[in-house]
Amino acid sequence: MTDPDPARSTLPNPLDSGALPALSERQEAILSLIVREYIRQAQPVASKTLADAFELGISSATIRNEMAVLEEHALIYAPHTSAGRVPTQKGYRYFVQRLLNDADLPPADRRRIAQAFREVPLNLEEWMRMAAMVLARTAQAPAVVTSPRALEHRFKHLELINTQGRLVLMVLVLDGGSVHQQLLTLAEPVPQRVLSQTAQIMNLACAHRTAEAVRAITRKESTELARDIGELVADAMLQADQHGPRDVYRYGLSESLTSFTDDEAQQAVRILEEQSLLNGILQEALTGGESEIRVVVAGEGRWEALSHLSMVLGRYGTPQAYGALGLLGPTRMRYGRAVSAVRYVAGLMSGLLDNVYGEPKDS
Repeated sequence: MTDPDPARSTLPNPLDSGALPALSERQEAILSLIVREYIRQAQPVASKTLADAFELGISSATIRNEMAVLEEHALIYAPHTSAGRVPTQKGYRYFVQRLLNDADLPPADRRRIAQAFREVPLNLEEWMRMAAMVLARTAQAPAVVTSPRALEHRFKHLELINTQGRLVLMVLVLDGGSVHQQLLTLAEPVPQRVLSQTAQIMNLACAHRTAEAVRAITRKESTELARDIGELVADAMLQADQHGPRDVYRYGLSESLTSFTDDEAQQAVRILEEQSLLNGILQEALTGGESEIRVVVAGEGRWEALSHLSMVLGRYGTPQAYGALGLLGPTRMRYGRAVSAVRYVAGLMSGLLDNVYGEPKDS
């Protein structure tokens, strides 16, 4: 039985391909069948099962010999005497990296997902929620989606509000809609009229400029106040550039828990509840190219919190802003369907985000 929705065979992946053995075509075919059958049934796969269910053109004895080779390479193991075989973490990694085939999400699923997005209001937060929901329902696994973050924020609007004495509230709005507020303490009280004039000067001179452009422009202003505010605005913009994803939208854990063992469920709950841990893992999706999908199997030895789980991570966005999305599941998750779902939803999200940011403006 083959996966009705396998993923592309050229998955960029942080796995060390040098650690994977060289297998013959027949050994790869048998390993692929063992992984797919175990994912489908969650039961050890025996050589007789493969011989009876698939037209391999070889005997059960030959299959057993090839399975012994796979076991020597630590790609499969026997959970107990006389049992069938189960993929190891290394076996899943080999499967993900070398044996997934090239295919997209089935047309019916693509139409359903696209229609769901068409029915959502033109609101970034609603898009995030919808992306998490359709991912989880399509792959039948918990999904996470981060809000987009600008690669390099650009100035949109500034307000300076006199609150009390030397205290001034700076309200900075950046392209894309993010708002940053900061309470400033000036050297001496400044009338609201002067603060408003300074903000207006900056709004006219700095519209759609980057942090360094704002700094360069305001350093040429005639008043010390404008120069000082310009430095503070540029610093706030740079801090926004370096800040990680602020919001993570989650969906589907309660609906998927029955597919997890106790250990897997405990890890899944921890991953989805600990924001800093999840953000660190999701950052993996943001370090590659726009179209790359990354599969993390059992934490890859780097994340103990994922030792019983796998994640399929993708990136969406435009030249101006990007975010991450992904699926979480047991190591026996349906990788083909998960990868194709993440890829398709990422493409939709990129198109929607392009409508928000549009073409980059000259600085």
